[in-house]
Amino acid sequence: MCEVFISADPRLYESRARSVRLHGVATSIRLENLFWQVLEEIAARDGMTVPQLCARLHDELEHERGGVDNFASFLRVCCGRYLALQLSGGIPRDRSVPIRSLDARSVLATEPRHAPAAMA
Repeated sequence: MCEVFISADPRLYESRARSVRLHGVATSIRLENLFWQVLEEIAARDGMTVPQLCARLHDELEHERGGVDNFASFLRVCCGRYLALQLSGGIPRDRSVPIRSLDARSVLATEPRHAPAAMA
């Protein structure tokens, strides 16, 4: 089992910081390269840069939840959900289909509803 995971290219789990502007303030976000790659794919689907995507996600999260506690963790979860929603068929694997063109309720209807054991 472990070989499936330990055979990953070490560059994927190296982390790096990128600078983004959130509300006009430059801030640094540190993520593993794998997550930056997924964010690049998500952003490209809608004609955005990764900093633009991060700013939009931050603003929408702040508007919806009233605050942002751990934005880097939120971004990692976004990447995981994006990949899981592709597997469930909610988000097409065809990268030419913009995410903004999808109906959110239809996409989320494909999401498996399994709560992590610690949250159950």
